[in-house]
Amino acid sequence: MTITYKINAPLTAAELADVFTSSGINRPVTDLDRLQKMIDNADILVSAWDGEQPVGIARAITDYVFCSYLSDLAVRREYQKQGIGKELINVLRGHLGEEIMLLLLAAPSAMEYYPQLGFEKLVNAFLIPRSK
Repeated sequence: MTITYKINAPLTAAELADVFTSSGINRPVTDLDRLQKMIDNADILVSAWDGEQPVGIARAITDYVFCSYLSDLAVRREYQKQGIGKELINVLRGHLGEEIMLLLLAAPSAMEYYPQLGFEKLVNAFLIPRSK
């Protein structure tokens, strides 16, 4: 198995929904219009591919000079624990450069995962949650 990584490669809402569903991440996978807007409005979409099948996604919003928000990191369950998530972040960071910090909100089940990738746990964040 050879995994290839692509930056801003075309991806459909249905393909994104499949990756999200398989990964276990909580996203609105039945609302394909909303998923398409998530794709269209992302600044960077790094994808991992096994042949013609997307197996991982890192979706980010950035100003390209100071900060970036990693809004999604998802890898199909059968491809997890193979370093794909780590490499998605490495490709994203390589694309962004050294001047940009990378911020994310972790699911409770992933709190132990991100420090292994070099993320620092923060206590100084605030959130206004979405209403739907």
